Amino acid sequence: MSAEIRNAYNATVTARTEVNPQLVVLQVQPDETLFDFKPGQFAVLGLLGCEPRVPEAAEEDAPSEPDKLIRRAYSIASSSVERRYLEFYLALITTGALTPRLFALQPGGRLFLGPKASGVFTLDRVAPGKAVLLVATGTGLAPYISMLRTMLIHDAQRRFVVLHGARVSWDLGYRAELESLARLRPNFIYLPSITRPEHDPLFKGHTGRIQALLEHGVVEKESGVPLDPAQMDVFLCGNPDMVKSAKAMLEAKGFRGDAGKEIGTIHVEEYW
Repeated sequence: MSAEIRNAYNATVTARTEVNPQLVVLQVQPDETLFDFKPGQFAVLGLLGCEPRVPEAAEEDAPSEPDKLIRRAYSIASSSVERRYLEFYLALITTGALTPRLFALQPGGRLFLGPKASGVFTLDRVAPGKAVLLVATGTGLAPYISMLRTMLIHDAQRRFVVLHGARVSWDLGYRAELESLARLRPNFIYLPSITRPEHDPLFKGHTGRIQALLEHGVVEKESGVPLDPAQMDVFLCGNPDMVKSAKAMLEAKGFRGDAGKEIGTIHVEEYW
């Protein structure tokens, strides 16, 4: 193995929290000083093709090259004021090249972390003080966790609403933290919804797809903020079908998406 390959790894997993067998939160500490980033941005993680995969992973169509880094971009979930580590919220893609290897990592495990953060899916695109609706399915929640952990410390004026969809309640990552924030911060509303209530009869929250909750006025009713582009910007992150249908519904209400350098009132992170 060449020196370049031996030196590919520059970060360590310092904590691993299993939300359920398909969802995990990893804290990754770089060997050197952590780069600066804005909440909502993403970073690149990587592992060599020779690294083990979790047993439930599907067999690879073509074996990964053992000495080649497999790299993917993942949204950062940690606060931008946290200087010790980065946090990532990951879903297991059993047919994927990288996540079955990331899921096999335990605290102390080594991996590659890219040298900088990237992306424009940030609150820089929203006028100061304007309300923000953060809509996500699954791990699309990650960039919003970074925003909330960073901004709610000192911003008591801007209204934040999180609308998060998952199949069942145990797929709602960060639920306890978000429920606590909603109790502590009067300018924050958390609206989780599940699509398979027949499998989760004890869940007492909203049910149905989150685009339907948008359409039926749930956000306005529970937050008191009209779904009006003059008063609110909307961020969309997650399942492409959700993003497509939610965007179309919002455009019918007068919202418009970003177009190149022209900033709109709908902001989409298309990392799926």
